[in-house]
Amino acid sequence: SARDRLRRDNAALEAEIARRLHENQVVQEVTIRALARLAETRDNETGNHILRTQAYVDSLARRARAHPRFAAVLDDHAIALIAKSAPLHDIGKVGIPDQVLLKPGKLTPDEWEVMKTHAQLGADAISRAVEDTHQPVEFLTYAHQIALCHHERWDGSGYPGGLAGDAIPLSARLMALADVFDALISRRVYKGAMTPDEARAIMAEQRGRHFDPDLLDLFLAGFDEFCAIARRYPDEAV
Repeated sequence: SARDRLRRDNAALEAEIARRLHENQVVQEVTIRALARLAETRDNETGNHILRTQAYVDSLARRARAHPRFAAVLDDHAIALIAKSAPLHDIGKVGIPDQVLLKPGKLTPDEWEVMKTHAQLGADAISRAVEDTHQPVEFLTYAHQIALCHHERWDGSGYPGGLAGDAIPLSARLMALADVFDALISRRVYKGAMTPDEARAIMAEQRGRHFDPDLLDLFLAGFDEFCAIARRYPDEAV
């Protein structure tokens, strides 16, 4: 009958829309990962920093959702977007000169000022991408927040804006914890890797200084899970 044919046509249309939406999601994910890998390659990274930090952010955000301070803003959709955009946190490092980015020793004060510009460079690149699309892209809002603000500190001593407390976007506060933990337990040309327990002790001292105190408490409560993520995505041999 005509009604059955209409029902079949509608079902086929819905299936095609679902397929195309999924395809768009996959293309978006691949593009994000490729851009993030590009930045990581410039930085002489040897492993899975992107995968680890993305998984830390996702895990910490899910824990934070149960906390009264964060429950109103961290639904499943927001958590998915924050985790999706986390790999772009250091995209601005593409714009840092090799002699600064790849220096094996301690940076001079002038070199450190150059290195710090990667946060603004990354945020600016994302802003331009948003402008080029001529329409809002939801996850890029979070990507911009994270790129710009993941080096801000709870006490206002971070960069580039010297933001403090809740003025720092929640997405960036989540990323700060993930990024610092991973940096501490990873080996670099200029430093050895700490044990997870050593990293935990250092981070605990930064409660209310570098880190949002409630998020730090949630991180410590879920510490075994973060260690499991680190083991799941190990660095390759250098």
